[in-house]
Amino acid sequence: MDELDREILDVLRHDARTPYTEIAERVGTSEGTVRNRIERLTETGIIERFTVTTRTGNIKAMIELGVDVAVDTTEVAGRMAEWTAVDYVWQVSGEEDVVLIVDAADTGEVNDLITRARDMDEVVSTTTRLILDEQR
Repeated sequence: MDELDREILDVLRHDARTPYTEIAERVGTSEGTVRNRIERLTETGIIERFTVTTRTGNIKAMIELGVDVAVDTTEVAGRMAEWTAVDYVWQVSGEEDVVLIVDAADTGEVNDLITRARDMDEVVSTTTRLILDEQR
């Protein structure tokens, strides 16, 4: 991955629907080069998916989870990624091991996710933070 790839990715991070011609103009190259670069970045797995970020008026939160030291966090994170209202599951370093980023209809749904996590034998602690505002 070189500087041109990084510039293309920066445009896509802000709006994945940006037309290739506009990306080409912004980064100073041809539409064909942008198309080829994006195809290669997708084929090699650098671009994992194109997604939508929403402002639904829902409750957004981070649920930070500590798991037992003998637990495979990848397996636990994989199960949690399937839960409704979970947008992202991050494995992180620090005091906690897994962070859920959720977009829930209301605080009751956030609480249900916390309870579901606490009911797992692998989870030893939780901390929840409501996301008050997002900037890009």
